[in-house]
Amino acid sequence: MRPFATLHYEKRGPIAVVTLDRPDVLNAYNVAMRDDLYAVLGAVDDDPEVRTLVLRGRGRAFSTGGDVSEFGSAPSPLVARRVRWQRDVWSRLLELRAATVAAVHGYAVGGGMEMALLCDLRVAATDARFALPETALGMIPGVCGTQTLPRAAGMARALDLVMTGAWLDARQAQEAGLVARVVARRRLEATALGLARRLARLDPRVVAAARRCVRAAYDLGLTAGIELERRLALALKARPVSVHPERGRRR
Repeated sequence: MRPFATLHYEKRGPIAVVTLDRPDVLNAYNVAMRDDLYAVLGAVDDDPEVRTLVLRGRGRAFSTGGDVSEFGSAPSPLVARRVRWQRDVWSRLLELRAATVAAVHGYAVGGGMEMALLCDLRVAATDARFALPETALGMIPGVCGTQTLPRAAGMARALDLVMTGAWLDARQAQEAGLVARVVARRRLEATALGLARRLARLDPRVVAAARRCVRAAYDLGLTAGIELERRLALALKARPVSVHPERGRRR
């Protein structure tokens, strides 16, 4: 895969590691990063060997969201919207075939927090800080945060965070349901990769079915959700489950 200007890609067996790499601006994403993310996620999705993706940031932060220096630099709002539709990075991340793990440290603000929320699982270092400050800037979250946050934290907490821009530390984020694990900064990489290896040993069909069922719980009635679960469970039983060859190896 070609080198990228704004991120680093590394493949470790069945695990793809994508590192946001604009540390001088706390990994704020600009147009170049958007294009790089769109390309790398497409390549990951096309690689049948990849079963899990770890998303992380280099330097002092995971990501502080959109690069404000580029705000208003598009030729017109219509052009900006058309480009965004053509390169829908966030839908590509949400719908990625591989299971996704966000390894969050430092600031995860605005679009950076929303990017983490698009991943299936989130691990946070104790120094992680989360916030959605868009309303104070005259905007609303624009990277699916108004949809992913209520699903993670519930409507009441989501309204509070979106409308007030309140900050959460790592433990508060865990209590709110935004992250599953909080670890010391020095253990963040090992913890995220260990979780990724565990997920990579699962049959991709099982991962896809489990993710589909859990996500559908917020959109389907109980009866329809149970029917979906039953149908997918029966489909898995109809074919033998495959296991990644690394399963059971000591590490």
